[in-house]
Parts: sequence; structure tokens; C-alpha cells
Amino acid sequence: MSETEFTADVLVVGAGPTGLLLAGDLAAAGLRVTVLEKRTEESGLTRAFAVHARTLELLDARGLADELIATGTAVPSMRVFGRLRVDFAGLPTRFPFVLVTPQYNTERVLRERAVKAGADLRRGTAVTGLRQDAEGVTLTARTADGTEQGFRARYAVGADGVRSTVRDLLGVPFPGESAVRSVMLADVRLADEPEEALTAGAGEAGFAFLAPFGDGWYRVIGWSREHQAPDSEPVVLAELADLLREVTGRDHGMGEARWTSRFHSDERQVPSYRSGRVLLAGDAAHCHSPAGGQGMNTGLQDAANLGWKLVSVLRSWSPDALLDTYQTERHPVGRAVLRSSGALVRLAQGRHAPARALRSAIGAAAGHLGPLAELGAKQVSGIGYAYPAEKGAHPLVGRRVPDLRLAVDVPGGPARLHEALRAGKAVLVSNDELSVADSWAERVVTAAPADPHGKLRDTVLLVRPDGYAAWACADPTRGELRAALSQWLGRP
Repeated sequence: MSETEFTADVLVVGAGPTGLLLAGDLAAAGLRVTVLEKRTEESGLTRAFAVHARTLELLDARGLADELIATGTAVPSMRVFGRLRVDFAGLPTRFPFVLVTPQYNTERVLRERAVKAGADLRRGTAVTGLRQDAEGVTLTARTADGTEQGFRARYAVGADGVRSTVRDLLGVPFPGESAVRSVMLADVRLADEPEEALTAGAGEAGFAFLAPFGDGWYRVIGWSREHQAPDSEPVVLAELADLLREVTGRDHGMGEARWTSRFHSDERQVPSYRSGRVLLAGDAAHCHSPAGGQGMNTGLQDAANLGWKLVSVLRSWSPDALLDTYQTERHPVGRAVLRSSGALVRLAQGRHAPARALRSAIGAAAGHLGPLAELGAKQVSGIGYAYPAEKGAHPLVGRRVPDLRLAVDVPGGPARLHEALRAGKAVLVSNDELSVADSWAERVVTAAPADPHGKLRDTVLLVRPDGYAAWACADPTRGELRAALSQWLGRP
């Protein structure tokens, strides 16, 4: 293969949730996408099991949310630190809950979408080399039969996890530290079903967490203060049952286990998510403690942010500099998740008097922490994050746009914003002047709000393909609207 021969527009390394959502977005937009995955077959095990509201909104904008919800359990709230309950039921979203479902279900729906859209998934293909130049990126990989093969594309994305080969080949630092060591995992049967869907507890002995898979199996996560064993030491179920009973009050008759493991969790983040024509996403860019179940969700939101930008640049609608906004928007979110999840796990781990007192105070003051708990629910769910906006911009710019009800002009047309976003394009919401967007018809969906006298009234809103407000203006002129469309969608 010559250095000028492109086998794809984008190479995605890693067929986990982050890589699959990105590949599906790119392929659905008509780009040539090759996904390189070193695993030869699907895993029947799972690490992540929580799908939060913002992720479900992104899946809804791809027509996948209902299918995934059918595989799991919707949990409207969870109790932590005694009586403190994190309540998702009041979130301003169609999905006011956390969905508990094994990671392999999320991967399945994303993989099926990506392959159906035309993504080329290469299993048993391990990346071994990386070169990039002014025109593109060349990856060398070893296939399942041991042969070397080259792949070349305009851009490459490393979505290959915390032990990212792409990150290592780039020589990008991954600074940080270990957040918690010797965490025990087990998928078990229980004789006594828990009263609540999610069970969590922390105390002198350590902390434990219990969640259902929906098929009769439960995931137990436990950390014992007194037994800090290496990752290679097997998990003893009796020890895990004792820990669960100590910190939650019951062991629920823990019995048969189909899988156990012990691991340590790091808190790390690369300084830059972009290195030339190579970008990093998901755990390859950031990793943090499992507290709050935010890891997979943060990666999926990385992919949603990056995908439409790659499409816009590769279609020559936007300059390459648009990809730099992936760093300015997503790096602060990754840092915030790292800090918040780290604070939770340290609070649960703390054995000294101040930490014990704080845990007790939080539990005792549960009824007076409504605003703080609401803020926590918004951050954990992902709907509370906004992106930077230029000084003087409309207050909506950079913020997540709720699933607006839309006026249906034609039978079967989109009745909600998320349905309109399923075209993979931006959405222009306005009570009038929609004809201005005709010159950008292949790049934007136009719609009027269902209630012309509602909150938007005279406001014209341009929603990015990832569901955030790109631009908004109260009663703009046609010239102002054309300028905004040109800025965000390129010349007509």
C-alpha cells in the first residue's frame, strides 16, 4: 500500500462502546470507516452496567434507546451513605433514571447499527505501528493469522481502552495515580432478592455495591480495608459476602458465581485528546474510579462530540481547526468526572475520623441536601454539563437542548428533537424564516416548535448533531441567520 492510498476516511481502533458509536455515526454519514479490534470474538462478560440519562438521550437520537432499555432495569434513585438518596426521577429528561444493563448489550446495539451503516469491523486485528504525515495516518496491524497489514486514512481515533496501544504509539503521557486497589468483582446468584434495585454501602470494613443484570445474576463490587491483595489473587466469595453483610446489613444469600476478578482503578487523563491527525476517546483518554458508573457514559459522549466534527471536516464544510474544539469541550468534562468520582471513592474509603464524620453527617442530613443531591444527579447523569460559549453569546449556546416537541408538517415527520437528530444533521428550530436554510438542506433539518408561543417564541435555535446548542438568537435578521448557518455548516 502506498502512502497516498487511503483505505478509509477514518480508522477507529477499538470496538468497545466508544469506538462503535463513533464508527456508526461516521458510517451513517457516508464516510468509509474501518474498525480495528484485537479481540477475535465478543465477550460475554461486562465491566460497565450503568447507562445514564444523557447517554440514553444520545442513543434516542440514533433510534436505539428503546431497544436498549428493554434489556435492563430502570432505576429512578439509589441510596448512598445511609439515608442519602440520589434521585434521578426529577431530572428534566425523557429518561429520569439510570438503566442497569450489561455492557455487552450496549455494545451489541451499537455494533449492529455500525455494521448496518457500512462500517468495516476487523476482528483479531491488533495495531502494532503508527505513522502520520500532513495528509493522513497509517496504521500497521497484525491479523489473526499472524500477517502484517497496513491501513491508511485521513484521521485515526484511538478508542482502545485504558491500556491503549494508540496512546502508547503516540508517546502521549497518561499522568495520574491509583484511586483504589484490590477491588473485588463477582457475578453471582442470590437466594434473597434485594429490596432496592441498586444497593450501596460504606463503613469501617470497606465499601460494597450490588446491581442486577436482569437475568437472575447480580454484579457485586467490594473493597475490603483489611485485605489489600494483588490483582492476581483469586476472589473468595465468603470474604465478599462478609463484606457485603458488614456494610449493607445483608449478604442476600450469595451463592454460585459465574465470574470473579480483582482489579485496581486508576485516575488518569491525557493532557491533550488530539495529536495531529490522531484523536483519543473514552478510556484511552481518561480513566477514573468506578464510583457513579460514569466511565462508559463519558466515553460515549466523547464519541458523539467527535463524530459530527470529523464528518464536517472530511466533507470540507469546516476547517480542520474544528477538531480542536473536541479538546476544549471534552477535556474539562473528563477532568470533572475524574474529580467527582475520585471524591466519592475517597469518601467511601476514608477510615479516619474526618471521613467517618462526613459520611455520618451526609447520611443524617439527607433530608436537607436536596439541592446538592439534585446537582449531583445532574452531573452523574451527564445532563448537567455544558460547553464553553463565546462572550456575549445567547444563554442557550453550549448547553444541552432538551427533547423539544416539534410541529409535524408531514405524516411520519419528526415530532421530537431527538427524532429530528436521527438524520445525523444539525437541526434548525424556528417559527419562521426556515426557508433561509434551503441552501444547506443536506446538512440541516428544519422544524418549528410544537408550541409557537412557548419558551422559544421568537428565538431561532441551531442544534448541533450531538444535541447541544450551536447558536441561538432572538428574532434574527435573515442575514444573521445565513451568517450563523455558514459558520456552523459551511458555505452553501
